[in-house]
Amino acid sequence: MSLSTHVLDATTGRPASGVAVTLSRSGTEVAAGVTDDDGRIGTLTADLSAGTYRLRFDTAGYFAARDITGFYPEVVIAFEVTEAHAHHHVPLLLSPYAYSTYRGS
Repeated sequence: MSLSTHVLDATTGRPASGVAVTLSRSGTEVAAGVTDDDGRIGTLTADLSAGTYRLRFDTAGYFAARDITGFYPEVVIAFEVTEAHAHHHVPLLLSPYAYSTYRGS
């Protein structure tokens, strides 16, 4: 099973580069990365078993670097891996006062 993510800044219509992301399970960090110039982390990890995980996006750091005040200092997305052999993609659409996510492919 592999995991990737992609962050888009809805206020600019551009990829959100430089967003720090951590992946945890049961409160323990299992992987970390920073989005690239295209707002992506192509492979955050390639070795996950079935279970519940949390992706934490440091939105405060992202917005502060752009001198923008936001409402959400972080976005945490909890998701469950049930297909241990499948690729999981978790995109985040971000703005200072709202966000959305979905299971990508």
